[in-house]
Amino acid sequence: MFYDLIFFLLFTLATIVFLYKRKHNLKRQGLMYLYRTRIGLKIIDWTSEKFEKILRPMQFLIVGCGYILMGSMIWLLAKFTYIYSVSDIAKQIKIPPILPLFPYATDLFKLDFLPPFYFTYWIIIIAVIAISHEFAHGIFARLNKIKVHSTGFGFLGPFLAAFVEPDEKEMQKAKKFTQLSILAAGTFANILMTILFGGIMALFFVVSFTPAGINFNSYAESVVPLAAITVVEGMQINNFNEINNYLENNMTEIGVEGINYIVPTVSLEYALENNIERIIVFDDAPAFRANLKSPILEIDGKKIVSHSELSNFLDTTLPGDIVNIKTGENGETNEYEIELSERNGKSFIGIGFKSPSNKGVSGYLTKQLYKIKDPFVHYVPSWNGNFAWFIYNLLWWIVLINLSVALVNMLPVGIFDGGRFFYLTIWGLTGSEKLGRKAFSLATWSIIFILIWLMIVWTFAVII
Repeated sequence: MFYDLIFFLLFTLATIVFLYKRKHNLKRQGLMYLYRTRIGLKIIDWTSEKFEKILRPMQFLIVGCGYILMGSMIWLLAKFTYIYSVSDIAKQIKIPPILPLFPYATDLFKLDFLPPFYFTYWIIIIAVIAISHEFAHGIFARLNKIKVHSTGFGFLGPFLAAFVEPDEKEMQKAKKFTQLSILAAGTFANILMTILFGGIMALFFVVSFTPAGINFNSYAESVVPLAAITVVEGMQINNFNEINNYLENNMTEIGVEGINYIVPTVSLEYALENNIERIIVFDDAPAFRANLKSPILEIDGKKIVSHSELSNFLDTTLPGDIVNIKTGENGETNEYEIELSERNGKSFIGIGFKSPSNKGVSGYLTKQLYKIKDPFVHYVPSWNGNFAWFIYNLLWWIVLINLSVALVNMLPVGIFDGGRFFYLTIWGLTGSEKLGRKAFSLATWSIIFILIWLMIVWTFAVII
């Protein structure tokens, strides 16, 4: 962070000096200041001429990809809106549903489940995303003989953007398919960057990290019927309604058919209030009792780097044996003396490994990623630790943000490429430009209303 802040100051000063010396090229357009240049125009012309035979048929793939991205983003937005509206996810996450990603946002909003987001990352990612996105617009504009007047950068306060400026009149005169391919070319480039940097990230991870332990993301759990609870906090209950009399702590001990369990009190109260018949509870297991945390590195001095190694070790022990478990992360280690319990006649620690759903396309992609980086294996760099993580997290952010930009930019909203893409599509399908404009306006205002609704839900859930 120290070096990052120094880079931020130097970059800011250099930008101020650069713009001051070239202020005659700086023009205001709405809320933004645009700095126009002709840098890259020769590269755009050369690329469109050199690879014309490849790029022309590629337009069909690009337009098809545009429709897939638009449909996917509309579905994701609808699904997120429904879940956000009917669940308590707003209270759990607490961050606004509409949050621009800016340097140190992960620290400011305490997003511990995300890697840090440095200013250095931000600048590099803007360069990767904006240059590929905008140059793709320019290349396909020139492919179709549409003039490109300039390239440049936009400044909206501290936020930066890049642009390529095709001739607007020639764009409007072009065939609808031509316009669609130019509009979708930017997001297609972002998808290509997602694939490219995804491959680089996977390769970098394989050569730079090595297994050092195992991760667990839950404690052993069971599902029990509420009506079967006969003991609460060690007290026998005769009437099911007596449960509320013993809910005093954050965690509540219960007994079901002679077996002890532990359940978060809020979960138990919610189940009682909503007449839910069955509830997920924690087993009364050694790991939970010892408050075992962080990746497991060793057990009794033996290094454990996979689930199978853990199982094999437990097969050599008996229930009641006391083992020394060493955990650690980020250079900090802890040791626990744990007495193993018994389950199905074998030694039992009581840790869980919850995998996300493996259904659909996202499930398939997740399974492929797990072949490279198993989420239940704790990895450490095989060389300079801090710098290796710095590079890996940079690549991770590049992949994530490229994919996010590709999706969001195809929303049928006026400020995005997807807005005009949608308008041209409706016009082409109906043959009526008027209907196209009405559909475009309706889509834009509908999405704006959804975003406002999400902010209202968040406001009432978190602030009010």
